[in-house]
Formats: sequence, C-alpha cells, structure tokens
Amino acid sequence: MRKGGILGYDLNEKNCQISYYDETKEEPETMGAAADNFQIPLILGYYRERWVFGLEAKRLASVQEGTMVSDLFEKAVRREKVKIGSKKRDAVWLLAKFIRMTLEGFEDIAFITFSVPFTNIDMSKMLKGIGQRLGVAKECVCVQDYKESFCQYMFYQPKELWQYESALFYCDAQEIRAYMLRRLNAVGVKDRDMFVTVEEVASAQMNELAAIYTLLNKEKEKVKDKAKAADDRFKRFIQSVFEKKVVSSVYLTGEGFENNWYPNSLKVLCNGRRAFIGNNLYSKGACYTSMRRYLEYHEGPVYLDDTKMTEQICLRMRVNGQEGWYPIVSWGTHWYEADGQWEVILEDTSDIEIHVESLAGEELQVETVSLEGLPNRRDYSLRVQIEVLFMDERTCRLMFKDVGFGEFFPSTGFQVGKTIHLGGINGQFNSMS
Repeated sequence: MRKGGILGYDLNEKNCQISYYDETKEEPETMGAAADNFQIPLILGYYRERWVFGLEAKRLASVQEGTMVSDLFEKAVRREKVKIGSKKRDAVWLLAKFIRMTLEGFEDIAFITFSVPFTNIDMSKMLKGIGQRLGVAKECVCVQDYKESFCQYMFYQPKELWQYESALFYCDAQEIRAYMLRRLNAVGVKDRDMFVTVEEVASAQMNELAAIYTLLNKEKEKVKDKAKAADDRFKRFIQSVFEKKVVSSVYLTGEGFENNWYPNSLKVLCNGRRAFIGNNLYSKGACYTSMRRYLEYHEGPVYLDDTKMTEQICLRMRVNGQEGWYPIVSWGTHWYEADGQWEVILEDTSDIEIHVESLAGEELQVETVSLEGLPNRRDYSLRVQIEVLFMDERTCRLMFKDVGFGEFFPSTGFQVGKTIHLGGINGQFNSMS
C-alpha cells in the first residue's frame, strides 16, 4: 500500500495508466500493469457478483464469461446507461468504479491529475466529480489534455532538451500527428514570466500503418514493402515538420511506434537532436502537475492554449511581509476552474483597486470597489472575504463581505460586488504567437 499518493492518471478510449510521485527518487514512477507494460486496458467486467478490471476483465471476455463493458470512457463522456446483468448503470458510475479499482494500491490520495485527449467544462466536472467520489477534495483534482501533459513533462527535463522547440510525434494504426512545444511572445509582462504552448502542426493518414500494425512480427514478408513505404512517407513528413525550425528534442509515443518499421526516419529524427520513445509521457506529465500543485511550486513557465485565460486579476496585498500585486485569478487558467475564496485583513482603506492585466498587450484595466459603509476599526481588525465567481469566459463577479473578527467584532453584514468584463480568450492567444 502506497500512502499519500501524488498521482498522474492517463485516461483515454482504450487504456489507462498511473504514475505516482516517488519521494525516494523525487520524481514520478509509472505503475506496471504487466511485464514491460504500463497500460491497463479500459475494460470493466462483472462475473459471479464480483467486479474485475483490465487484463482480468479482458480474459473473461475472451472466454465469454460474465458481462464485460468496453468503450467506457466514451460512454461516460456521452453520459450513457449501460446494462449490467439485470440492472442499468450510469457509465460515469462505471468509470468511477474502474478508476477506484485501479487505485486500490494507494491510500490517502493527496492530489490527482487526469490527463485526457481533450478537456472542456463537462470533462472537468465529470472527472473532478469522480475524484470526489474517491475521497479527494475538489481543489486537489486537476484535469488537463495531452498537449498540456507533454508541456508539464518537458518542464522537468534538462533545459537543453527544450532550449528551442521540442517535437512530439503520436502514431496509432492509421495516423501520425506532430506537435511542437514553443515559447510565446508576451507584451508588457515581467521578464521572469515565460509562456509556452503546444500546437498540432501536422497530421497524415497513412494506409500502410494498418498493415504494419496488424501483421508485423506475424507475416513479415507480406508487410516488408508496406513498412518501407511507410518509413519513406514518415521521413518526408518529419522533414516537412522540421523545415526552418530549430528542434532540440523529439519524443515518440503511441502504439504505432512499438514496431521498428521506421529506421530511415529515425536517422532524420536523431540528426543533431535527442530522440526518446515511450508510452508513459502523459501520465508522468500529469504527475508533474500534481507535484507542482500539491507542493505549491509556482515557478517555471506558464502553459497557454486557446482554451486558457490570457488575462489575470490582481489585488494589492502583503503576503509573508512582502507587498505587491498578487493574482486572485491567474492567466493560464480555465475560466470554469478559476472560482475561489479568500479571507484578508484590511488596513485603513476606503476602497479596493483591482488590476486586470492582459497578455495581448492591451493597456492595464483598473477597476475600483468602494468600501463605504464598512465600520471604522483599528488596523488589522477588519476581516473581509473575497469570492471570485465566473459566469462565463468573459464575465467575472467579485464579492467582498465583512465576516467579522472573531468574538470581538461580529460581522455587520456588509457586502459589495463588482462585475469584471474580460476580453475573453478569442483572438488574444493567437496575437501572442
């Protein structure tokens, strides 16, 4: 039993994978599902009033015993009902059951990050809800997509590997996709702030891959020509992706790269740069996110994409004896995950100034909230609760409430609100490229 788990959980249509923070090594380790295999098949089975998952559920399916549920991730995303025996179950409940069973080896999960092919408000709510069913507090559950997981993974690699651009190639039985990690140009921000993104820069459907994937190592002669053709096409694909780019490192992931059908392409990949292959990059990237969040490590680059906020909302505060403008909403956040609540002690002040900073290079937006009506008290005896609530990606509501100061000064019931209208994410992210 591993205690105090800081976890990264890769979840997709076919498999799941778990990486955990190893305190002795001070880095993530990936949990093995079988010999030399980190992937746990995303299959849930029910046999003789007992639930099974992964390889055991797969074996039951092969001998046609019990009830087996596949495509669990997609069914949960679509909020389907699934018949198990004589009962119908919510697919989300079944996915939560699967996740709970895979995590039985961990006790007292401190923080978990789910890495998924895509994310949005519905995906975030579903997985945060599943996290809460596991007994993990909502604020200790994070959801990010594969591109952000790649980025988080790279933050912890030696700097020379992402000194320039870094490339990620994903391959399955039909398609190859190329992604590039690069820095963004931000106007009017502190020199210490670095902003990065991961973009899909190219993709190609390759019919040859299907033959290689299904027949290689079984009927080699039949697929030799297909493999050579695929290698040639992949080589040209790489050359087109790398044209006029300085690439420090290359990463290959996906089941399509498991067979060595691309020797000539590999020579191009390794020409003047480091190349790596593996299938636990996303779960490790998710685990690194959990480490950063749980250990409150705020240094390092900020990841942005066209779903993230390019504005942040700051208040002037003194934190740990140091006065400055501190964000209560940070750029690089999804608007639907930016709600929060804080308590502060006010000094002698009649209003609160709010700064809205934009990475798009626009002028600083300054808003003021009047505190007229608050009682006059000695310094440091006026406690105010600040609540942030996003109505949508462009509208943020701030509430300031007098919550009293213990038994000495009960709350007066004073509260005042301020609506902040933001520019939204549309168009601003692209202007930083």
